[in-house]
Amino acid sequence: MPSKEKKDYNPEPKVWRYELPGGWIVMAGKTDEDNDILSLRTARPNDWWFHIRGMPGSHVILQSQGGGQPDNKTLKAAASIAAWHSKARNAGVVPVAATLAVNVSKQRGAKPGTVMVKKEKILKVRPGIPETES
Repeated sequence: MPSKEKKDYNPEPKVWRYELPGGWIVMAGKTDEDNDILSLRTARPNDWWFHIRGMPGSHVILQSQGGGQPDNKTLKAAASIAAWHSKARNAGVVPVAATLAVNVSKQRGAKPGTVMVKKEKILKVRPGIPETES
């Protein structure tokens, strides 16, 4: 009889995925559970993490293919995606928290999608997603 694997362990989160100029990849979690996996398992320590301030929304990760540091335009583009995947989608300029993923942790017993963030900086952006070429 085959051994039972944990049913609740899903190493690949369901995400919306975007590509930004310069080889940057942005991923936004679709559910609270996906947010946990994305923020705590998928994200590498030097990836950037984003979340709308003060309301529900997706956890968003900015990853580079080369390991470099993003410029301000790239950070703001990722923050705009975080704002888009939140309850502030139809708002004007909104605050988005940004930090390195190494500064994101989870308290034992916290509900899915709930994390603690250190060393955040606030980016003020308009919600939006990159335009796709047709």
